[in-house]
Amino acid sequence: MANRYIMTAFGKDRVGIVADVTRLLYENECNLEDTSMSMLADEFTLSLLFSSPRADIEEHLAKECRRLEMEKAISAFVRPLQAAQQQARKGYKTCTLHIEGLDQAGIVFKTSQFLADNKLNIIRLNSTAKASPESGVPIYCMDIHIQVPEEVPLDDVEDKLMDVADELHVDVLLSR
Repeated sequence: MANRYIMTAFGKDRVGIVADVTRLLYENECNLEDTSMSMLADEFTLSLLFSSPRADIEEHLAKECRRLEMEKAISAFVRPLQAAQQQARKGYKTCTLHIEGLDQAGIVFKTSQFLADNKLNIIRLNSTAKASPESGVPIYCMDIHIQVPEEVPLDDVEDKLMDVADELHVDVLLSR
C-alpha cells in the first residue's frame, strides 16, 4: 500500500520551475494525486499531494529537496500524512463566501476567526489585492469555500457574517 505525502515548494518564478519540482517526484516513482500552484508576488508556489510505495521515500526526497535548493534555488519540504486520510465529511453543506472591500490588515484573520468560532470549516481560500479600475485604490477580494454543518441554518450564518462585514467595511456574499 502506498503512503501519502504533501510537498510544498517555492522559488523565484521562472520557466521550468514546475518541471524541476515534478521531475523529482516522477524520477522517484511517486504518483501525483492533487496540486495547487500559484504565483505570489514574484515567487511561484506549489502544494503537491502524492503517494509512493517506497518505504525510504521521505528520507530520499529530503536529500533531493536540499539538492533543489542548492542547484535551482527552490525551497521544498515533504511531510508524511497519517494513514487514515480525509474521508468525505458527511452532514455538511458546501458554500462559497465572497468578500470584497478596501485592502486593510485583518480581513483574512477576522474572517477566518469568525468561521472557526462558528465551527465552519475552510476547504479552500483564494485572495488577491488589485487596483480599483475607477480610482486605483487597492481592493481586496477573497473567495472562501466552506463546509457548514447541516443543522446550522445558512440564514443564521449570513446574519452573523454581516457583523463581520460591518466591522471590516467590506461586502460579503454567501453563495449556496
